[in-house]
Amino acid sequence: MDAIVHLTFRNVSLEKKLGLTSLTALVLSSMVGAGVFSLPQNMAQAGSPAALMIGWGITGIGILFLATSLLLLSRLRPDLDSGIFTYAREGFGELVGFCSAWGYWFCAIIANVSYLVIVFAALRFFTDTEDSVIFGEGNTWQALIGESILLWFVHWLVLRGVQTAASVNKLATIAKLLPLGMFIVLAAIAFKMDIFTFDFTGIEMGEPVWQQVKNTMLITLWVFIGVEGAVVVSGRAKKRKDIGAATILAVISALGVYILVTLLSLGLVTRPELAAIRNPSMANLMVGLIGPAGEIVIVAGLIISVCGAYLSWTIMAAEVPFIAALHGSFPKIFSKQNANKAPESSLWITNGAVQLALVLIWLSGSNYNTLLSIASEMILVPYFLVGAFLVKVAFERSNRLLLFIAVGACTYGLWLLYASGLMHLLLSVVLYAPGLLVFLYARKQNGDCNTMNLMEKSTIFVLLVTTVPSAWLLMH
Repeated sequence: MDAIVHLTFRNVSLEKKLGLTSLTALVLSSMVGAGVFSLPQNMAQAGSPAALMIGWGITGIGILFLATSLLLLSRLRPDLDSGIFTYAREGFGELVGFCSAWGYWFCAIIANVSYLVIVFAALRFFTDTEDSVIFGEGNTWQALIGESILLWFVHWLVLRGVQTAASVNKLATIAKLLPLGMFIVLAAIAFKMDIFTFDFTGIEMGEPVWQQVKNTMLITLWVFIGVEGAVVVSGRAKKRKDIGAATILAVISALGVYILVTLLSLGLVTRPELAAIRNPSMANLMVGLIGPAGEIVIVAGLIISVCGAYLSWTIMAAEVPFIAALHGSFPKIFSKQNANKAPESSLWITNGAVQLALVLIWLSGSNYNTLLSIASEMILVPYFLVGAFLVKVAFERSNRLLLFIAVGACTYGLWLLYASGLMHLLLSVVLYAPGLLVFLYARKQNGDCNTMNLMEKSTIFVLLVTTVPSAWLLMH
């Protein structure tokens, strides 16, 4: 989830076109964000070494299908230039298009909250002691104040029309890749096979390997959120054919980094020990490799990386409902811009939701891992609809290769929905339900309520009715 620093917004311009190397680095930066610094603990908590190897294999194949689907749609339907929302809307109607936009917007909001939380969770390495907890897991009142200041400072910057994504991307990429590269090299040197193979299939976890694999799915998806950025930068490439090569190279490179970080970490300490480490877990592991300086290297890299990414995700979170409002799927208030062409109303509503979420995090004591699960769940429907739309395009063009890729992307999307489990599916029902009320209000504003077909009306009715039992089951 993570950082989309790929210059997607209409006010950003680049003086130079991007070659293959620059394009690959740009796409890679859009995926590798804050999540990788907590990946060792997150994955160790979810499964054994055997399960993690299988999980990364499934994710690698699935994410390649998804990335290729996005790439093909960008070439086959260049008229649909507003990303995932317009694919769903064009393929399956207004309601499905809205659900895609709502899910993506909700994911973007939670992603922004997670960035703010993990920044201050990382700062605790410099401030907290055994006797004094200041920032904790990013959920203390002190952290809330700091997160709120950062939130509204970035809000102010975006309202002023500040467009610094190009320079921020370069800084963020270096900040991420240097400490990550250092960690991988040092971990490879210190790797011990007997530690790695200790309880290789996770017998102590009391779960079969296949269940462990399912447990890893939302985590592996989280660290690839942003793969859709590859199709948006196509207009900035020197050669259009470089888009495909850059997409594949970036996905393979990111997958390589994630696999190495995950598996090498399991060769440094046993899985139960790794699962108990506080996040960002890579910082703790780095201390064991090079001493106290390791903590500074990782935490500093994480903070710079996340702060750089947060600016772009703030724009993205406001841009999604803004685009949807222009198409009539969101209320008209979201379509208002200020003198600097920033989506002012959408930005205020979005960041207001982020502020509310931060307060709830403080009150509930939730942490980064909770946010990871919610954000990953909300992106499942938008990603599945990409493959589903390509299936429709493939049938229209009678193209077997297109159909193979589309079915692969759909299968991965369905597997993620299954692997997420009943509780997460119930949560998504509860979170999508308020969106339906927003959709109905927007349709009423545009005088389109009477144009909904029977299927759309039935879908809205079923979702609203199932919200009550879903909420009851979640609470119990």
